[in-house]
Amino acid sequence: MLKKRLLALALCCVLAAALCMPAFAEPLAAGRFALPDFDVPCRAAVLIDLSSGTVLYEKEPDTPMPIASITKVMTLLLTFEAIEAGKVSLQDTVPVSDHAYNMGGSQIWLEPGETFTLDEMIKAICVSSANDAAVAVAEFIGGSEPAFAELMNQKAAELGMVNTTFKNACGLDEEGHLSTARDVAIMSREMLLKHPQITDYTTIWMDTLRGGQTQLLNTNKLLKRYQGVTGLKTGTTSGAGVCISASASRDGLDLLAVVLGAASSNERFDAATALLDYGFANFENVTAPTPENAPASLPVTGGAEETVELQYAAPQKLLVQKGEGGALNAELELPQTLAAPLAAGQQVGTVTVRSGETVLGSWPVTAAGEVQPMTVRLGFERLLAALTAH
Repeated sequence: MLKKRLLALALCCVLAAALCMPAFAEPLAAGRFALPDFDVPCRAAVLIDLSSGTVLYEKEPDTPMPIASITKVMTLLLTFEAIEAGKVSLQDTVPVSDHAYNMGGSQIWLEPGETFTLDEMIKAICVSSANDAAVAVAEFIGGSEPAFAELMNQKAAELGMVNTTFKNACGLDEEGHLSTARDVAIMSREMLLKHPQITDYTTIWMDTLRGGQTQLLNTNKLLKRYQGVTGLKTGTTSGAGVCISASASRDGLDLLAVVLGAASSNERFDAATALLDYGFANFENVTAPTPENAPASLPVTGGAEETVELQYAAPQKLLVQKGEGGALNAELELPQTLAAPLAAGQQVGTVTVRSGETVLGSWPVTAAGEVQPMTVRLGFERLLAALTAH
C-alpha cells in the first residue's frame, strides 16, 4: 500500500512539473482559431495570447516597417538578460556620453558626465521612452551603440525575428531599421514571459528623477483607459507613425496587441483597445486536464534498464473559445512496454485533449532518460544475481 501511495505521489510530481513548463519556446501561430476579418486603423497589427503564442488577429503581420521606440523592447530585453547573468546590477551607475546626450526625440535631458543608476535609466526608458537613456544603457551594456545593435540583431535572429534589422537602440528613424508586427510580438512576448518584472516599470504612471526635478509621465495612456493593462511600449516617429505594443491581463488571460503605423495617438489606442476587447470577449484560459491512470514509467524489454521514467509535455492552461472549456478530457496513447534502445527525449506516446469531438491539441510523452540495449555480460550478471538470491 505504501509503495502504491509513493508511486502515485511521484506521478503527480512528474505531471505537475510537465504542466508547469513555460510556454515561451513555442512559435507564434494561428492555431485552430479562425482569424477575424474586422479592420483596425493602422498599417499593421497582431493580437496574440501571451501564454501559448496563439495568433488571434493579424493585419499585414510580416510587412517590414519602422517601429519607432518599440525598438526599446529589445534594448530592455538585452539589459534584463545582462542583469540576470550577473554582468550588471540595477544599482550600477550608468555614465552619460556625448553620443547619448545628442539623441533627439523624447528624452530626460541627460548631460555628459551625469550618472544615474541602471534602475533609474530603465524607469526613464519605460515611462518616458527616453532616447538618451536608452542609448546610455546600450553603451553601458554593449560598449557602444553600434556594438549593442549587433547584439540586438543576434538576439532577433535567435528568437526567429526573420524580418527585423536593428540599426540603433532607441528607434529613431534610420535607413534599414525595420521590423514587423509579428516580430514585435515575438520580442514583446519574450520580454514579458522571461522577465515579468518589466511590468514593475511599465505600469508606473508618474514618477520623478533628480530628486523630484525631472517629471516622468507614462506615454502609454491605456494605463488610465483600459482595465488590466500591464505595458508594454509606445513609439512615434515621422517614418513609423504612431505605434504600441500593449499587454493586458484579465481573469487569467494574458493578451498582447501590436499596432504599427497608426495615423494618430488616438487611433493607436483605439486599435489596441479594439484588439484587446476582441480577445477578452471571445477567449479564455482554462485548466488543462490530465489523463487518468497515467503511468510514471514503463517497462523496457531488451534494455540495460528494466524501466524508463516518462515526461508529459502539456500546458498548464489551455486557450479556448469562451464556453468551449466545459467538457474537456485528456486521452493517453501509450504502449504497454517499450523496446531498447531508447534515447532521452524520444517520443513514446501522446496526450490529446478534446472538448467534445473537437481536438484542442496533442502533446508528446517522452522517455526521461536513455536506455541502452542489453549486453551479454549484463544479462549474465543479472542471471547470476537472481540465482544467488534464490
